[in-house]
Amino acid sequence: MPQTILANAMLVLPDDVIAGTICLENGKITAIDHGTSVPAGAIDCDGDLVMPGLIELHTDNLERHIEPRPKVSWPHASAIIAHDAELASVGITTVFDALRVGSVISNKKANYGEYARQLADEILALRSQGALKISHFLHLRAEVCSETLIDELAKFGPEDRIGIVSLMDHTPGQRQFRDMTQLRAYVCGKHGLSDTEFESHVAGQIALAQRVGSAHEAAAVTESRRFGAVLASHDDTTAEQVAISAKHGAHFAEFPTTVEAAAACRAQGVKVMMGAPNLIRGGSHSGNVAAHHLAEADLLDIVSSDYVPSALLSAALFLGDLWGDVARGVRTVTSAPAKAVGLPDRGQLVPGSRADVIRVARIAQTGAVRGTWVQGKRV
Repeated sequence: MPQTILANAMLVLPDDVIAGTICLENGKITAIDHGTSVPAGAIDCDGDLVMPGLIELHTDNLERHIEPRPKVSWPHASAIIAHDAELASVGITTVFDALRVGSVISNKKANYGEYARQLADEILALRSQGALKISHFLHLRAEVCSETLIDELAKFGPEDRIGIVSLMDHTPGQRQFRDMTQLRAYVCGKHGLSDTEFESHVAGQIALAQRVGSAHEAAAVTESRRFGAVLASHDDTTAEQVAISAKHGAHFAEFPTTVEAAAACRAQGVKVMMGAPNLIRGGSHSGNVAAHHLAEADLLDIVSSDYVPSALLSAALFLGDLWGDVARGVRTVTSAPAKAVGLPDRGQLVPGSRADVIRVARIAQTGAVRGTWVQGKRV
């Protein structure tokens, strides 16, 4: 692989931003130098930011490509390739594709079926064929309030590149769905339920959780260890829920819904991850705590793009402005997620790291990606 030199750049290092030059060779960062000179054969970055490739731990973006409109299915290979290319275009070089495991099939109207094993096979096959631009791992979202979780988890193994298992519990009346008005709008809008059907759905889900919830939660924790995956909690709301997550061994908390939960995570040594759309929009679309309030209280460690891939870069720059520290903002989408999932080879501009690098032009309050390199190859 030929040597690539990015010169006359503002390099976002782990703790500082400097004017300099970075050299990429044989898939690694081999040298970093100060200065604005442009050596022969180098790419002149004209003062643009050069930073580590972004690392995305929780994205639903693939689902949007697979079902571009309600009840419209798109060929999976095409959808995965388009999803991969979109992430590369907005500076994401490592992604943990979120796939739900655990289905509800007995409810004729508000049901959702199994899909994760088939889709995982397709992602992994495309990866092995060299069809994907960026680095893909799997994130299994283990739905506790479901009928088939244990059977679905049993279909995966340590060979499946599962980096994260998150404990999801969407039982009505708690966590994300503690506001029944929000839940009613979501479920009725998605499935077209009447008021009577909604009440029956809620009662059925609560009964299901009471019957299998504890066993499913324990199984997800056990299976995460079998996979060699990091465990994450999801939508913790109270200090008591955080304590349980920490006892299970959760490394990070996805989208805690209250300041109380975020503060409890900090006390328990559990990293806090919030959604970039929450930051960019100025608040949660479901009425939970605003991510910028946690950032202002020093309770925010990691950012995920969630359902808008381009929001990840914008959020890093937003936090850099908020904190008055660009390097700190960028760490929330690079080295912090890398450390949370045990990937020490990426997420920092340091010699010896993977040459996953992006060039970014700062435009107003956001950034435009002008180049993405994965292991030194421009993609």
